[in-house]
Amino acid sequence: MEKMSKITGLPDNFIWGGALAANQMEGAWKEGGKGWCLADINRSQLDIPPDQRYNQEIDTAYIKRAMAEDDRYYPKRHGIDFYHTYPQDLKLLAGTGMNSLRTSINWARIFPNGDDEAPCEEGLAYYDRLIDCMLANGLEPMITISHYEMPLNLALKYNGWASRELVDFFVRYCETLFKRYKGKVRKWIVVNQINLIVHESFNHLGIAADKVDNLLQAKYQGVHNEMVACAIATKLGHEIDPENQIGMMFCSNLTYPCSCKPNDVFWNMRHNQMEYLYGDVMVRGKYPGYALRFYDDNNIHIDFYPGDEEALAAGTVDFVSLSYYYTRLSGEEPFLHNELGQIPNPDLPASPWGWSIDPVGLRICLNEYWDRYQKPIYITENGLGAYDKVEADGSIHDDYRIDYLRAHIQQMIEAVKDGVDLRGYYPWGPIDIVSCSSSEMEKRYGFIYVDYDNHFNGTGKRSLKDSYFWYKKVVQSNGKDLG
Repeated sequence: MEKMSKITGLPDNFIWGGALAANQMEGAWKEGGKGWCLADINRSQLDIPPDQRYNQEIDTAYIKRAMAEDDRYYPKRHGIDFYHTYPQDLKLLAGTGMNSLRTSINWARIFPNGDDEAPCEEGLAYYDRLIDCMLANGLEPMITISHYEMPLNLALKYNGWASRELVDFFVRYCETLFKRYKGKVRKWIVVNQINLIVHESFNHLGIAADKVDNLLQAKYQGVHNEMVACAIATKLGHEIDPENQIGMMFCSNLTYPCSCKPNDVFWNMRHNQMEYLYGDVMVRGKYPGYALRFYDDNNIHIDFYPGDEEALAAGTVDFVSLSYYYTRLSGEEPFLHNELGQIPNPDLPASPWGWSIDPVGLRICLNEYWDRYQKPIYITENGLGAYDKVEADGSIHDDYRIDYLRAHIQQMIEAVKDGVDLRGYYPWGPIDIVSCSSSEMEKRYGFIYVDYDNHFNGTGKRSLKDSYFWYKKVVQSNGKDLG
């Protein structure tokens, strides 16, 4: 009789990568035939405290004002000029030893208006060059198809994903990418953080608050339409190239109960169920009962169109991916009376932006997602946004970032020992880019410093932080050297 084998660490083929997004780094927002996208109207919020800076609901008056306003207020229009500097930047990223890079394709570069009959060849040619350069540097592409880059016209003309017409527009976009990059890209994430329909909801769904009577219903209808489109696209992607691995992505938003009171435990369970909803549909292929009850209890009516149920069942994903930054609390009071359904955990330290630091939470959520779905998992975002200081000699000592990443990688390895089928780790923002939630440069995540401040003063020069050399050791040792 043979003994059961015990998992002792990361597999030899474990992927060490990094994660970025087109809208936060490319700049060149009016070049290459690109149209307006949702991120182009994310305004800087430097006049309010850091922990209050996040993207809120948007109405059509705001959209029109943003389109007329000076570029200096909209950092994502600037990015770090990656559109022009990618050859140098990719070489620096590859210098860490990472063997994969997650990034996105800006939908508005391929279909500038979203409803165009034909794609923009100039946009496709740019990503031809980018992907070829990634491959030449030993970086396997993991491409996010939709990462807060919906053409703004789709929000103005159709009200974003609230409109059923977006299903066909999105599938056409996906088909274009699958065919164009067949054989070069085999790892795809269809939608970034699909469960964020309250926080980041306009960036995600493109639904203007003033154009619907019931915003919550519109959001759930929108994400239903989106999941149907994802399922159709996933099935199509498998048909175009059977080698394609196509996944869905959560923002890990699982919470702990506020207390051990049964009602808090119950309502925390409800909160977490509604976070699982998107994976339950996209991995399992059908809506769970708890979601249908939630809709009934909240007078939410979702229109199912002919063929929707069949499409969801036929277009399930190959893997689950997640971003993980922090954990919060939920329970009876937060879930029933708080917009986000969650509150900060007072027992945890937090960054200046109010993001709690909870490495053990990563191990917990990896186990939870694995137990639920039994699908390969990738961590496709994890990192610490922080203020970095450049010393007189040009060095950047970011021990706080190293400490954060080390603690999370340790827990990641423990989760693998628990039996979680974790395939790769992609820390967020390996080169400094504009922050998603707060639209600022000085909330930095990178191993590579980019010399711009929040007002884009600076040279744009790239400099290597201490974390760059630390991550290189981690990659070379396959996680054994975390010193």
